[in-house]
Amino acid sequence: MNPAELSFFTVFITVITGVLLLDLGVFDRRNHIIPLREALFWTFLWIGFSLGFYLLILTHGEWIHMGSRGSVADIQALIDKFSHPVKINGLDYEAALRVYKNNLALEFLTGYLIEKALSVDNIFVMVMVFFAFGVESRYYRRVLFYGILAAIIFRFVFIFSASAIIQQFEWVLYLFGGLLIFTGIKMFITRNKQEKIDAANHPVVKFASKYLPVYPTFVRHHFFVRNKGKLFITPLFIVLMVIEFTDLIFAVDSIPAIFAVTKDPYIVFFSNVFAILGLRALFFMVVNIIDIFRYLKTGLAVLLVFIGVKMLAHSWLKEMGFTTAHSLYIIVGILTISIVASLVFPEKRAA
Repeated sequence: MNPAELSFFTVFITVITGVLLLDLGVFDRRNHIIPLREALFWTFLWIGFSLGFYLLILTHGEWIHMGSRGSVADIQALIDKFSHPVKINGLDYEAALRVYKNNLALEFLTGYLIEKALSVDNIFVMVMVFFAFGVESRYYRRVLFYGILAAIIFRFVFIFSASAIIQQFEWVLYLFGGLLIFTGIKMFITRNKQEKIDAANHPVVKFASKYLPVYPTFVRHHFFVRNKGKLFITPLFIVLMVIEFTDLIFAVDSIPAIFAVTKDPYIVFFSNVFAILGLRALFFMVVNIIDIFRYLKTGLAVLLVFIGVKMLAHSWLKEMGFTTAHSLYIIVGILTISIVASLVFPEKRAA
């Protein structure tokens, strides 16, 4: 990190940490079931927070890499480093900066939308995890909070490691593209399959049972309990481990998908963080309307295949003038069609 990147990243992490501590200390002081109205409020609040960050990049995007002031050469160096699909040839500094910031903000918004959309499929699995382990609804929020905290840390390591690898070996993008196409096709084929989670035979449960001291029963909202001087993890902590294990699996799809939009690790990380921060509220909203969007999985499958193809053909598309805005339009179109189709053609239920 250069001094500008370190300063911006430090401020960003400080603010996010403050928000999480506020959420834990003020808004999450009591365990309760989140109703739909409260879930909607927090969902739109986090979306508004994310759009506020989009506006910050749109107006002061140079703060991320250059600080308060740079040069046309600095902007060109960033374009060359991260392969932003923008042209600044012949522009003065102010015009070049405006083009660069517009594209950077679009990359963040597109990455955020991809991560947000794919997180819905993650939520379906989380619901099954809670049901399979028999977790009381009032403890969902606590588990999800610590799961989100761990997810931010793991994704930081994943994103910046992947970015370093991609900058050294660009051919890795083709592997990511192939993985996304495979995942999208698999998701489409299994879209109507009723998935189940075998709690007793889950690999995380087997690992914990073999190597960790596990208390036999839930102890309210506690992750740890001390009995006869010995510290045990509770089944609720195992659920947290399973949730985090699940998120890591989904990150293997979602993070490469955002690298199809931008190779800038900061934009990938920021878009991931904002999508993850709103995941808990989105979870409680989706739980209440989980049966409405029957074609959403189909839309997500098409989305993954599109992004995979884009990664495989990124050089060709770049020569054609395919920009971040085009990606955003296609992604919004895919998601809109899947949601509208779900509402227009609801699933028929037997009497």
